[in-house]
Amino acid sequence: MTSIRERLQADLPAAMKARDAATVSVLRTTLAALSNAEAVEQGDAGALGTRGVYSSEAARRELSSDDERTVVQREIEELLASAEESEDAGQTDEAEILRGKAEVLTRYLDI
Repeated sequence: MTSIRERLQADLPAAMKARDAATVSVLRTTLAALSNAEAVEQGDAGALGTRGVYSSEAARRELSSDDERTVVQREIEELLASAEESEDAGQTDEAEILRGKAEVLTRYLDI
């Protein structure tokens, strides 16, 4: 079974080819959120104080499938909250776009 990240990465080229800007945007944003979730705290990096070519490289933690689902769920919640705010501000078109992005991500949790 493929991970959520792998499915997001696999679907990105097709969305780009289809010129689906909203889907491309939400896939890229979610992939970035997953990468950010892999970052370790600077104090936990372990490689601090080393010298050499890769001295600035810090180990990354590996996300479990539950961790990936949590990140995607958080992205969905943020999109829906932003949609509510846009709706309250009378920006119904923007709210609709944000809800559409949330729906795109919801499909990755349903599998």
